[in-house]
Amino acid sequence: MPTSLPLERHLTVLDVAGATLADRAAGALDAPVPTCPAWDGAKLVAHQTMVHRWAAGNLTGEPFARQQTQIHDEEPDVVGYYRDGLAHLLATLRGVPDDVKAMVFLKDAPPPRRFWARRQAHETTIHGVDALAASLGRVPTADECADVLPIDADLAVDGIDELVGGFLPRGRPKIGADAPFVVVVDPTDRDVAWTLRVAPDRLVTELGAGGGDDAVTLSGTAVALYLGLWNRGDEFASAGPGDVLDRWRRLQRVTWS
Repeated sequence: MPTSLPLERHLTVLDVAGATLADRAAGALDAPVPTCPAWDGAKLVAHQTMVHRWAAGNLTGEPFARQQTQIHDEEPDVVGYYRDGLAHLLATLRGVPDDVKAMVFLKDAPPPRRFWARRQAHETTIHGVDALAASLGRVPTADECADVLPIDADLAVDGIDELVGGFLPRGRPKIGADAPFVVVVDPTDRDVAWTLRVAPDRLVTELGAGGGDDAVTLSGTAVALYLGLWNRGDEFASAGPGDVLDRWRRLQRVTWS
């Protein structure tokens, strides 16, 4: 699962998306997050700074153990604490060697430095969408997200690839059914596609649109698919048999564990 973007692009995305998340959430700490209904803005910030510090700890060998609830309950300036953690993560990613030894957790992951830069770029971008949603009081459109976050088609393709090639093939598929089926993810503005072959007990992702006539096809711009597959929008189309899109929206969640 090689990343299609260079390290510096991921670091720039992390920097810009991270700052945008803080700026948007700072004015919405008590506001509900429409895209994460269990959270308000303060819990969103506490979660993201926990993840940033945990990611940095994996690279430095100094584990970070504070939980989201501790940060939320104990930090008087949760946004300031978040900004410090973001700066520490960026400095860590810029300072560790290319061959640093560290844990990674996705299928066929890149080497640790590249893995964590990519993972945190997308983690922070998607939660930046959540901060924007909290500030707006609704789910933002793809255009609104691209206006304030560093999301373009190239980043979106990289993020879709990480999701369908790295996250989804781990373990038993959440969207699985009694009988096997095929899903094709097909961005309309980029010459790339992915075929997901879903069995009850496993999911295999292949590059290319090889689904056949019985496949469910999810199509739209790369940005709309990126947001939609992370359940942050619905500006894409679904064609084909069954209730795959409904199951995806109900069941396909990446959660902290």
